Amino acid sequence: MAKEVKFMCNPKSENRLVFNKEFTRQEPIPEDGIKRAMEIMETGRLHRYNTVRGEVAETSLLEKEFADYVGTAYCTGLSSCGSAIYVALKSVGVLPGDRILCNAFTLAPVPGAIMNTEAEPIFVEIDENYLTDLDDLEEKAEASGAKFFLLSHMRGHIVDMDRVTEICNRFGITMIEDCAHTMGAKWGDKFTGTFGEVGCFSTQTYKHINSGEGGLLVTNDDNVAAKVILYSGSYMLYEKHIAKPPLEVFEKYKQMIPNFSLRMSNLVAALIRSQLPELDKQCTRWNDRYKLIEKRLRGTPYIRLPERSVKEHFVGSSFQFTIKGAPVSKVKQFINTCSDRGIEIKWFGSMEPKGFTSRFESWEYFGKTNPLPKTAELLNFMCDFRVPLTFSLDDCKQITTIIQQVTEEVMP
Repeated sequence: MAKEVKFMCNPKSENRLVFNKEFTRQEPIPEDGIKRAMEIMETGRLHRYNTVRGEVAETSLLEKEFADYVGTAYCTGLSSCGSAIYVALKSVGVLPGDRILCNAFTLAPVPGAIMNTEAEPIFVEIDENYLTDLDDLEEKAEASGAKFFLLSHMRGHIVDMDRVTEICNRFGITMIEDCAHTMGAKWGDKFTGTFGEVGCFSTQTYKHINSGEGGLLVTNDDNVAAKVILYSGSYMLYEKHIAKPPLEVFEKYKQMIPNFSLRMSNLVAALIRSQLPELDKQCTRWNDRYKLIEKRLRGTPYIRLPERSVKEHFVGSSFQFTIKGAPVSKVKQFINTCSDRGIEIKWFGSMEPKGFTSRFESWEYFGKTNPLPKTAELLNFMCDFRVPLTFSLDDCKQITTIIQQVTEEVMP
């Protein structure tokens, strides 16, 4: 069992809290998911195309269910969200040397997918709310002539999708959405991942559905859907998919599209299917925790919280804030002191990649990238921590208390 929060004696303060729960601990897989996974393992038919006559593969069932959930025509299961982004870029027509606009605040699989296509990234600044700077997007769209925009809804922050859509339409830009942190989230009444040509979702352990690793790609385009299925590694077994375009669409591409072997397995699909019916309820639970933390931290000296649009129906599975009015040296001291008190805060200010965290200057495989002074300054002072559902509301209160105590202790 996870350890509870304890009071620790300290010469300076008898009320000095130390948090002793893991920020990486997830809730267990539902019992029906474990049972179904065991049934699949007992058959030995883990490969999605290894089915008997009249049987529909677990992965095919999941694809139909997820397409129905977000309201798209098609969905394909892949090995990861990163592989889904790569396949999406290939399927919408990205060629070596093409320019791809992309917000600079994201995680390494996003630029990794761009690099895999041999395209050239045009990174876009972010604003103080960690969103794509749409003025900068508009300027760079016009100046670069880029015809693709890979929008990463990083850490669940959703930019004004109405304006994004207008910009893309005006410049003839194809949008691909990275929704690794926004499964179940909406802008207005429309799910993220359904604004662009393609939406890519993650089921990696720390995301909103946990299958260890996995990706889901959605689209409404017949040609894109057929290409994705072929790229994913369907061989000539694409007819076994449920959420697929007409078979004649595959005829145009089946000898032109390489097999990248990036399929999802039936075992992974079983884990996802057991969690999908509970997704909306889980999103509400995350937001209960997020809103509590937000309410308690708002107004804390030296801490600035992002402002969110009323149209942004986010999922608060992580929390970000900015340290203001203090030098970078104090930010480092703040993060280190929080760590000593059991609060695991990620920092995007480090020029050296650490764990899952990296920033645009460290992606040296692109060579020299365009300067992004605004983003660099914002990342220097941005703090980020997970809000797992294994934390109770009382745990969240303790976390905010410790953060406030540390702020008072280390800031000028």
